[in-house]
Amino acid sequence: MMEDFDEIYEEEEEEEDEDRAAEEQLLKYAPDPVVVRGSGHVTVFGLSNKFESEFPSALTGKVAPEEFKASTNRVNSCLRKTLPVNVRWLLCGCLCCCCTLGFSLWPVICLSKRTRRSLEKLLEWENTRLYHKLCLHWRLSKRKCETNNMMEYVILIEFLPKIPIFRPD
Repeated sequence: MMEDFDEIYEEEEEEEDEDRAAEEQLLKYAPDPVVVRGSGHVTVFGLSNKFESEFPSALTGKVAPEEFKASTNRVNSCLRKTLPVNVRWLLCGCLCCCCTLGFSLWPVICLSKRTRRSLEKLLEWENTRLYHKLCLHWRLSKRKCETNNMMEYVILIEFLPKIPIFRPD
């Protein structure tokens, strides 16, 4: 009885290895993701107050420039609503930091996390609405800045592999 279980387990491992190898093969030939960097003047905990809305040439033929601009405008609108509040709380937190032993910075940390979550939800909505149908995936990612050792949030636009649909005759 135990021998049968070991056989099934080994077959499952082989299938998982084959699936993983096929996925790695698809990802090897996928183009590098497009990086949309923050272009605003204010950055709070790595999140800029605005993302570039200039259409990247790597997306030519994949998505309409108008759709790209509309998506980045929605992201920038979300940032416009939330980041000014975060900046005010950051200033208040810094002014009161010595008296509160740093606890006054806690609200801005929570608000910053909330802003990131709302951006991630917005990007997921954009993905399900349009971009997954075009084999693209937008996500918020933390990256090292090119100019210094600080971290920043960028929007990564990844190319999803086209998976053939199997239709039995």
